[in-house]
Amino acid sequence: MKTQLVLLPASLAMLLAACTSDPFTGERRVTNTTGGALIGAGTGAVAGALIGSARGDTRAGALIGAGVGALAGGSIGVYMDRQEDQLRAQLRGTGVSVTRVGDNIILNMPSNVTFGVSQFDVQPQFNTTLRSVALVLQEFNQSLVDIVGHTDSTGTRAYNMQLSQQRATAVSRVLAQFGVDPRRFFVEGRGPDNPVADNATEAGRALNRRVEIRIVPLRAG
Repeated sequence: MKTQLVLLPASLAMLLAACTSDPFTGERRVTNTTGGALIGAGTGAVAGALIGSARGDTRAGALIGAGVGALAGGSIGVYMDRQEDQLRAQLRGTGVSVTRVGDNIILNMPSNVTFGVSQFDVQPQFNTTLRSVALVLQEFNQSLVDIVGHTDSTGTRAYNMQLSQQRATAVSRVLAQFGVDPRRFFVEGRGPDNPVADNATEAGRALNRRVEIRIVPLRAG
C-alpha cells in the first residue's frame, strides 16, 4: 500500500490558525471544536493527507471482523482526547513531540534520539519510550497506526528510501514486541520526499530525519 501526501496551503493555514499552545508542553495543537469544524467544512482532505490510509486499506475491516469495536459520532473526539492526554503524559521529556490534527494524533520521533547515524536498529535506550507508546496503543486499541520513515536529502535517493523503510519497520517491530497488534500497522518509508524543514541547513536536515507515528481512529462504516 502507498499513501499520497497532498498539501493544500489554504486549508493548512486554516488548521494552523486553529492551533493553540499546550500549557504544559508548549506544543501546538488543533482545538477539537475548531478542528472538527474545519474538517466538516471540507478540510478533512488535509487531515486525510497527513494521516490518510490508502484507498482499499483492509485494516479496518480485519480489525472489526476480529471483534475490535469501531468508533462513531461524538465518541471519536472524546476517545482521541483521552489517548492524546495519556501519550503527552507518557512522552513528556523524551524528545518525542505529540501533535493533534483534528481527530488524529502524530508522534514525531527525531532520528537523533531513535537511531544511530546511518543505522536503522532502534537505540536500546529508546526502547523504554516505545514501550510507553505501546502501553497507550494497547489500551486504546480502537485506532489505526501509520508508521512512516523520513530522511533528509543527503545521499542517493535509493539509499534514503531504503533507510527510511528500514527505520519505520524497526519501530513497528519494537511496538509489536511490546504487544501492539501488527494488524493495525501501515509501514512506509518516504525517504526525502516530505521534508518539514530546509535541507540546505544542518538544523533543517536534522528535523527532516524522523519517524512519525500517526494514530487514526477506527471509524465505523
